[in-house]
Amino acid sequence: MKTKTAKSKKSRAASVQEKVASGERLALNNLRAPKGSHKRKKILGRGSSSGHGKTSTRGSKGQTSRSGKHKYLGFEGGQTPLIRRIPKRGFTSRSKTEYQIIHLGDLNRIKEPAISLDLLKKKGLIKDADRLVKILSDGEIKTPVNIQAHAVSRKALEKIQAAGGKVELVSKATT
Repeated sequence: MKTKTAKSKKSRAASVQEKVASGERLALNNLRAPKGSHKRKKILGRGSSSGHGKTSTRGSKGQTSRSGKHKYLGFEGGQTPLIRRIPKRGFTSRSKTEYQIIHLGDLNRIKEPAISLDLLKKKGLIKDADRLVKILSDGEIKTPVNIQAHAVSRKALEKIQAAGGKVELVSKATT
């Protein structure tokens, strides 16, 4: 003879399986989750006998034991951070156009009548033919040359034209 306690000890999932095996129809009222599928929630701060008492798994006292304990990037424990100790000077413009500079005196080394961006790269006057090039008036030009550049200073243009040369301005979009 089975007692009431023995029946309650039987697994609920097993009882569902028995019902299915016996031909009883499954319905919402006799569905049960399998044993071990639900884990009990960890209960905190209910005394030392709970296993999670006193500090409630948060360690010791202070800022890190509080909820929402977020420290910003560069936090140094209350000491003035490095980013605030170093002085700030100036700024960097995002819209600034940077040119590779060529002086008129450097153009005397090239003995060609027509100077292109590729030739300037080949002779080592500029590092990259795809970046912008500007000619400045430092030095003198002796021979007439036709030169390609993205920008020219006003004095450099006057000196090149006085020597009998021409400047062809290259569009910035093509490079």
